[in-house]
Amino acid sequence: MLQVNFIRENKQEVIDRLSIKNYNGEEIIGQILGIDERRRNIQKKLDDLLAEGNQSAKEIGALYKQGKREEADAMKARSSELRNLSKELDGQLDKITSRMNELLVQIPNLPHPSVPRGKSAENNEVVYSEGELPSLDSNSQPHWELATKYDIIDFELGNKVTGAGFPFYKGKGARLQRALINFFLNKAVEAGYFEIQPPLLVNEDSGYGTGQLPDKDGQMYHVGIDNFYLVPTAEVPITNIYRNMILKADDFPVRNVAYSQCFRREAGSYGKDVRGLNRLHQFDKVEIVQIQHPDKSYDTLEQMRAHVASLINALELPFRILKLCGGDMSFTSALTYDFEVFSGAQKRWLEVSSVSNFESFQANRMKLRFKDHDGKTRLAHTLNGSALALPRIVAALLENNQTASGIRIPAALIPYTGFDLID
Repeated sequence: MLQVNFIRENKQEVIDRLSIKNYNGEEIIGQILGIDERRRNIQKKLDDLLAEGNQSAKEIGALYKQGKREEADAMKARSSELRNLSKELDGQLDKITSRMNELLVQIPNLPHPSVPRGKSAENNEVVYSEGELPSLDSNSQPHWELATKYDIIDFELGNKVTGAGFPFYKGKGARLQRALINFFLNKAVEAGYFEIQPPLLVNEDSGYGTGQLPDKDGQMYHVGIDNFYLVPTAEVPITNIYRNMILKADDFPVRNVAYSQCFRREAGSYGKDVRGLNRLHQFDKVEIVQIQHPDKSYDTLEQMRAHVASLINALELPFRILKLCGGDMSFTSALTYDFEVFSGAQKRWLEVSSVSNFESFQANRMKLRFKDHDGKTRLAHTLNGSALALPRIVAALLENNQTASGIRIPAALIPYTGFDLID
């Protein structure tokens, strides 16, 4: 959530930067600033009344001691009137502040100045690429056919038991999943991340804290009876650990890693690009999260980007890194790098990770602050990244490594799988 003071002092800059995300903020910014002016006027009146009341309280006792009872009684009546007026202004202030917050949570984060303009994924910038694209035989198969051939993933069984987008992993397919999870977790711990296993359900405050609510309300699975939400990513519970906390500057960087199953409704996703593992409602993901000093958050983003690249390299997959344009960025992000691996049989790039800096956007919503070395209390910066999401990694591993004798397992994974071939 943007800070009102920043909006007030930088109105045109805010409107211009929001336009990079193709968000027309002129009207809502005008409403917020109008409400903010009324809020500040009410707050000043309230402060003046409280100051007058405090002064009266001091004078009443003195007047009684001096025997000026009539004057003291009049001041006492005025004090009672001041309390009633203050109570009325307090109510007005609560209502107007609530309305302002309702508008503020609708505004996306401001993009970093380096974010390119654009309306869709076609306008993203490729900033790095590595690895040779696989050259497969003409009879190579996509991963959904390979999954059936080797009986390692059962999409039909998932459809029977739950519905589309909830596959069963079987035999070596299940072991490959477990191997990837452990591999990603171990690499994160080696890089200095502290491992946490979070709950898979979060409350409404947590959804608002990281910005999924109200923006992605329709894309989250809601448990109505208890008003809980199934996590769309471990980012939500892990970042919310620090909600309503004041850290110390010496605590930075705070680095956590978590494995979780993730749940997304993916409403409106149809067509050939969602076949097999390309888009699921339930999937496994290892997430890295950092809380960082604002002065160091962009250096941290580059470190996180390098960590994800090292994982894909170890899996021997060709990949590229894209800087997302304004129109393809998330509601909460200030700058996002997407990682894509090449799917040999599908002959297209598949997104497997997003690494993002949210600056103070989430921290402001969560009241996540820190006391700096100068004694001032400031908002922290939050960052997260997929390291990595499993489904499309598995899809690329199966397709790119298919051979006449079976599916080859990359050398880095063999100690985790216990086998070097799916046959």
